[in-house]
Amino acid sequence: MTRILKIGGSILTDKSRDMAARPDEIRRAAEEIASRPQDLVLVHGAGSFGHIPARRFGLPEKFSPEGLMTTHDCVARLNEMVLQALGEAGVACLPVHPLSCLTLREGRIESFQLGPIKEMLKRGIMPVLHGDVAMDASRGSGIVSGDQLVSYLGKALFAEVVAVGCNVKGVLLFGQPLPLVRRSDLPAIESSLGGSGGVDVTGGMKGKLLELLDLADCGISSLIFDAGREGNIRRALLGEKVGTRVEGSA
Repeated sequence: MTRILKIGGSILTDKSRDMAARPDEIRRAAEEIASRPQDLVLVHGAGSFGHIPARRFGLPEKFSPEGLMTTHDCVARLNEMVLQALGEAGVACLPVHPLSCLTLREGRIESFQLGPIKEMLKRGIMPVLHGDVAMDASRGSGIVSGDQLVSYLGKALFAEVVAVGCNVKGVLLFGQPLPLVRRSDLPAIESSLGGSGGVDVTGGMKGKLLELLDLADCGISSLIFDAGREGNIRRALLGEKVGTRVEGSA
């Protein structure tokens, strides 16, 4: 059973300040993940390590080799912190940098070399991916969000559990989390979908939900939950009801 977990950059970093990690939160998340590491692909957001430098260089609209290199270097540093915390928690893990294994076209994943990820899972190693810059066949510069990675990997790996942790309780309507969202609900709630705190170049909550609705259209349900609340990551990995369930048509 393959499971995919995303921890948002808003949990691991302060998105309002450039390259501002939250070491205690990184450590807590790693310890909760370590309780259920089997057959798990981890994706983490770039947070202030990615969004701020990307905005500084005008990515993805502007093609900038310097911007690609600088932004990737920044997000790789956050990835190293996550890997170190997981290792200290006893998890066998390896980095998978999207810049080196996928290409985009018009901002969407066109090709993705999944062989290394499958081999890691086969041998009990947790692949750890992250939001990253990428080469785009039509635009030159591209950005692949952690949310797009989750949606793509969920389909490609036939994931049975998909959970996306962020800094709110789920998809909120009038301040309260909805227990369930389907595509048919989108017109009624779209105007209430907030953006992201701090700098974000990947679409905030609306972008997250659209990716997961695409996944739901393929028959794979998912969960959006508050990963900032202690114990929720563990609960989500166990399949418990936390946050908002995103499902296909009834």
